[in-house]
Amino acid sequence: MKYIDEYRDGTLIKKLTAMIRRVAKGNYTFMEVCGGHTAAIRRFGIPSILPDNIKLISGPGCPVCVTGNDYIDKAIAYSRMDDVIITTFGDLVRVPGSLSTLEKEKSMGADIRIVFSGLEAIEIAKKRSEKRIIFLGIGFETTAPGTAATVKEAEKHGIKNFYVLSAHKVMPPAMDVIIKEGIALNGFICPGHVATITGSSEFSFIPLNYKLGCVITGFEPVDLLQSIYMLVNQTNNHLPDIEIQYTRAVTQEGNKLAKRMISDVFMLSDATWRGFGIIPSSGLKLRDGYRKYDAESVIPVSIPTHVENKSCICGEILRGLKVPSNCSLFGGTCVPENPVGACMVSNEGACNAYFKYGIHE
Repeated sequence: MKYIDEYRDGTLIKKLTAMIRRVAKGNYTFMEVCGGHTAAIRRFGIPSILPDNIKLISGPGCPVCVTGNDYIDKAIAYSRMDDVIITTFGDLVRVPGSLSTLEKEKSMGADIRIVFSGLEAIEIAKKRSEKRIIFLGIGFETTAPGTAATVKEAEKHGIKNFYVLSAHKVMPPAMDVIIKEGIALNGFICPGHVATITGSSEFSFIPLNYKLGCVITGFEPVDLLQSIYMLVNQTNNHLPDIEIQYTRAVTQEGNKLAKRMISDVFMLSDATWRGFGIIPSSGLKLRDGYRKYDAESVIPVSIPTHVENKSCICGEILRGLKVPSNCSLFGGTCVPENPVGACMVSNEGACNAYFKYGIHE
């Protein structure tokens, strides 16, 4: 409780807000590229206490949201195989594919199980040797070490009926694409959880190559306001840098053990991102030495040509081009109980956060 109170102290929040208002003399647009930040910014009402000349927009920070229909369709196709058990984190079961969802497939008899870690999938594989267990590996650098550890565990115990369908991605290439698209930004609120693994150095190319400020940020109101203050000062002084506000969790070099775990098991590959298409070297696939655990390599599956819902603008929201309220489906046809698009499914999705915290304007 003391920890929470420290970073939600009303007096300090008012002081930081006043400091921001004092130095914010121009117009500023900052993008957060972490779903946790998107949710926290809306939950705590941060935009409502900022001056009108500071604009915060959401980027591709929600791993469930950026996972394309092709991946969901493939997972659904696997789930329809009689000898397959799908294991997955909870958010993914409700993400719409082209024609169905994992949730619907489960209701029709597919064996789809929600797990909290890949190691739970390993335990299922041990108990159900007659089945092929496919773990849906999803997330950025934050969750990739867990999947890597799971693959190593399968190797250690000689488990032959465990597989990974990887949708793991790395964040910097997507940020690079956003900048090159020419979206008018003054800086990034960089992802705190990702940076605990990668370290701040992974984002140094942004101020170096593009002269945009970066601050790696925590998730409490004081964290967010202090980071905005730091970004405004970087912009004012024309001194873009990579600064760490989230010093209680992030270092320059990151978590060396976790990074080594990722590099041991995975290699970079091209990957499809919702709204972006294929981004080179932005995905993580299993290395050749662990290819026997790669579902796509070992278990052939065919899927129909995947299609996107043309009424959903989730892809444009993820690229920072639009906000949820620009969507004709938002708050009507598309709500958390009945999501039409991926951005309404996850608690880290922009549409979910905007809807949940009453931002319907």
